[in-house]
Amino acid sequence: MTRIATLFAAAASLVAAPAAAGTYTAKPAIQPEAARIIARDISWNCSTATCLGRTQESRPAILCEGLAKRAGRLESFVVDGRPFGQAELAKCNASAKAVTTSAPATAIAN
Repeated sequence: MTRIATLFAAAASLVAAPAAAGTYTAKPAIQPEAARIIARDISWNCSTATCLGRTQESRPAILCEGLAKRAGRLESFVVDGRPFGQAELAKCNASAKAVTTSAPATAIAN
């Protein structure tokens, strides 16, 4: 009987457990144009203040860069409760799309 239990335990240890999905939260500097952004293995749901996403992808820096390319500069990026440091966030924001402003140009009269 103990052989069967040992065999069963050994077989159970060989079965891969499903990977848990990571939770990602980002705060864009400005509100993204779209409420839903699909980028590099993750679907982001963005509100006026944050973008939220879940995925089993294990490369947070790539996910951050993908969001920054589509949403613009990020003020923060959090992975499972751990915020990116300044250096990580700066590297991520190097990929950020350029934000255009619609402010009118002023002419100077002589």
